[in-house]
Amino acid sequence: MALWRGSAYAGFLALAVGCVFLLEPQLPGSALRWLWSSLQLGPAPVPPGPGSPEGRLAAAWDALIVRPARSWRRVAVGVNACVDVVLSGVKLLQALGLNPGNGKDHTELRSRNDLEDAFVHFMGKGAAAERFFSDKETFHNIAQIASEFPGAQHYVGGNAALIGQKFAANSDLKVLLCGPVGPKLHELLDDNVFVPPESLQEVDEFHLILEYQAGEEWGRLKAPHANRFIFSHDLSNGAMNMLEVFVSSLEEFQPDLVVLSGLHMMEGQSKEFQRKRLLEVMTSISDIPTGIPVHLELASMTNRELMSSIVHQVFSAVTSLGLNEQELLFLSQSASGPHSSLSSWTGVPDVGVVSDILFWILKEHGKSESRASDLTRIHFHTLAYHILATVDGHWANQLAAVAAGARMAGTQACATETIDTRRVSLKAPREFMTSRSAAGSRVMLNPNEPVVEWHREGVSFHFTPVLVCKDPVRTVGLGDAISAEGLFYSEVHPHS
Repeated sequence: MALWRGSAYAGFLALAVGCVFLLEPQLPGSALRWLWSSLQLGPAPVPPGPGSPEGRLAAAWDALIVRPARSWRRVAVGVNACVDVVLSGVKLLQALGLNPGNGKDHTELRSRNDLEDAFVHFMGKGAAAERFFSDKETFHNIAQIASEFPGAQHYVGGNAALIGQKFAANSDLKVLLCGPVGPKLHELLDDNVFVPPESLQEVDEFHLILEYQAGEEWGRLKAPHANRFIFSHDLSNGAMNMLEVFVSSLEEFQPDLVVLSGLHMMEGQSKEFQRKRLLEVMTSISDIPTGIPVHLELASMTNRELMSSIVHQVFSAVTSLGLNEQELLFLSQSASGPHSSLSSWTGVPDVGVVSDILFWILKEHGKSESRASDLTRIHFHTLAYHILATVDGHWANQLAAVAAGARMAGTQACATETIDTRRVSLKAPREFMTSRSAAGSRVMLNPNEPVVEWHREGVSFHFTPVLVCKDPVRTVGLGDAISAEGLFYSEVHPHS
């Protein structure tokens, strides 16, 4: 009986100490560890802070992230821009009188029911997606309800505008933005962003961003991750109307980096329009003076033919790519790349599979002695980790660049200036294979050395985990901010 009582006391005391760890993490660690060890309960748990894996990883990043020897001075960004109306997806659909069904993806939304189907489909997976809403009247009706909805927020939207806004946070950079900029967007843009008069229009393009939180429930539906579903009826961005204005502005602006995005917005257009516009995109890119790197930011797509055309026609004309796990797998499926039989990712995307696809893109469509291509860099980002893949000899400071992009993901999602170790967690695999199709090596993750580097046939890979925000404030524009930050810390060799 006395033995039982002693065990019970020890148990209660252990529980109490556990509560102290959680509720008073600022107490001296030595005092807490002594109390724990005196109970002979084994090693003390490490509270979030400098000694935790998250704390050590954040400190290691800070030591690794250094500015490149040569920084960009003038960055030109185009061509998709809009106003994002951000609100709770579940609350909006409830306000529209919709109930959760079984969920079904639609490549194009034509009605409120299509919207409910697609939203449920992606919320169930915790995956990001973007769709075109073809019915103008229905969209404007939904947009008005969303815009006036309690708690709805208006932000700078569109990949180009978001990337431009991120670059503009650096006061020593001059930023040109070309895109359809209406009065609300112009008001929201940083003063450091210059918009040519030809880009200004009387009416804003609105995109509706339906957010949901990790674990949020709607009927039987439960989101495994926080994410968002985006939809719009955006004809100006859909036609890439500002492309020619963008290219004609470059001569006067004289950028040393060009960032292009918005190709995915053409999905709502006819095949003939897409074919013709892609040729015009190619002509426009070829008009950019030689020696100025061009980064292409991809976004969510469903049209395999359009994606395949972008891969085969546009990739060789750009220097750098930015994309996430959905876009990477869809790209491989559309262009018959490696692991294209994989229908979708399950959980955290396998590092070896991702690495194989990145390697294939650079080997099949990147710069080489036998191929006239400019593509030498890909910045891949997913929730749990990032990879920067580069053709050797063309880029510098990529270790700092991949770390800076990952650090940005943790701070922006949590809306903090620096990494708050209590609000983030390490979700990357603790060990992984660097390839699934070749003789890859097994890597064990070490928070003290968070950037892992490996090489494969003239291609260098830099991997780093992300400190994932447990309760994200805002997920929209995270990919664009990551790409902008990675580019900001990147240095291109003059001969590239």
